[in-house]
Amino acid sequence: MKKETETAGRIPFLTRVAYGGGDVACNIVFGMISALLIFFYTDYVGVSAVTVGTVMLISRVFDGFSDVVMGFIVARTKSKYGQSRPWLLWMAIPFALSAVLLFTVPHTDGFLQALYIFVTYNFCTTVCYTAVNLPYGSLSAMMTRDSHERDILSVFRVGMAQFGKIIAVTFTLPLVKVFGDDQMAWVKCMGLWAILAFAMLLFCFVRCKETVEIEAVKKQENQHVPVGRTLKAIATNQYFWAVLILWMFQNVSQTVIGTILPYYCKYVFHNDDWMYSTLYLVETLVIVFVIFLCPLVRDRLGKRNLVVIGSVIALGGHALFLLNPTSFTWCLITTVIRAIGEAPLNAFVFGMIGDVVEFGQWKTHLRQESFIFAGGSVGTKIGSGVASACMTSIMSAFGYISSTAQNVVQPESAITAIANIYKFSPILIWGTVLIVGLLYQLDKKYPSIMQELAAREMCGEL
Repeated sequence: MKKETETAGRIPFLTRVAYGGGDVACNIVFGMISALLIFFYTDYVGVSAVTVGTVMLISRVFDGFSDVVMGFIVARTKSKYGQSRPWLLWMAIPFALSAVLLFTVPHTDGFLQALYIFVTYNFCTTVCYTAVNLPYGSLSAMMTRDSHERDILSVFRVGMAQFGKIIAVTFTLPLVKVFGDDQMAWVKCMGLWAILAFAMLLFCFVRCKETVEIEAVKKQENQHVPVGRTLKAIATNQYFWAVLILWMFQNVSQTVIGTILPYYCKYVFHNDDWMYSTLYLVETLVIVFVIFLCPLVRDRLGKRNLVVIGSVIALGGHALFLLNPTSFTWCLITTVIRAIGEAPLNAFVFGMIGDVVEFGQWKTHLRQESFIFAGGSVGTKIGSGVASACMTSIMSAFGYISSTAQNVVQPESAITAIANIYKFSPILIWGTVLIVGLLYQLDKKYPSIMQELAAREMCGEL
């Protein structure tokens, strides 16, 4: 009875919480990587910004390739726990350890430091994070086929993921100060976060079960669909590309704001203690609050319309910030407005990916949960890598000085570059989201698509 309920209808509350807990684990680590890792490398280890940016950009290419490989691995995984779910168990310990290794950079010459960063960064992101996050993402499409329930899972996933970021990003800098404000302080912090991430992954594994069973899919698995047909099916799925861009820019937004804001607070607001944590905490809490409100108006307005409205609000909020960019109080106020606009995309992007899985099955007669989530993940990682590389390259080009010394005087050109990145990047990001959102039309087609799929599956066809 429970299996039928979770497949066809309402998913229990505790299961929703457990599923969201999986992204708490992922974002404790990803939050540190996307927001504070560059700051740690440049200002606590002394690695040059251009070296860090280059390593991350090259690594993202490997990372994107690993998503494709992992998509094939998950699609061919057969175990008593299912297809996606067992990876949460198998990779929980390696994932936690890899996160700590990011911060144990040895104090040697520049080449060896760069090599260590490259190896540990790829072990964490290319191997461990991919082997956890990709099957975790595709798990939602294997838990239910109900679009509304997938949207609720997406809300819990993204809403609770923000708490992972709050834990890692907001509390890290103050805790680093308490632990001694040196490299070992960062290692201690990451050790605490890694233990919590491990526990959350186990909680997700225990509660979340794969309940979607389609007889035609079992036939497809036994036929071993050629790689060429698999890739063609994804490439011709127009809504896959739309959601890939939306998911990518959601991540790029987090990467840009999270990475450049510590520098902006330190060199524009002249505060490296509490201002960054305050801004990040306020923005994240507002996003969480609005995310959990989004399902209340989802049926009336639709996912796509809410994303469009949100992007307009985000653009407007950041445009207001440009009126007085040197005021912390004004920055805090406009951050709240921007966060309100950011919430709908965060709330529904993973539910939209689930809808794309159904659309792809309807169009191509192939069901591709793991491949579609893998392809989307490729875009997010490459996008974030390019964004990080661009920011560090701009900072280096304008003379940013990487040093472990506490009283380094940065050239005015570097401070101006930092300020301009924070001022204008969100305009580009949310302008792109607005355009893609306006072109997205799957919400209107989805009910009829599901009706046709139901009729096909009654006849044993995809």
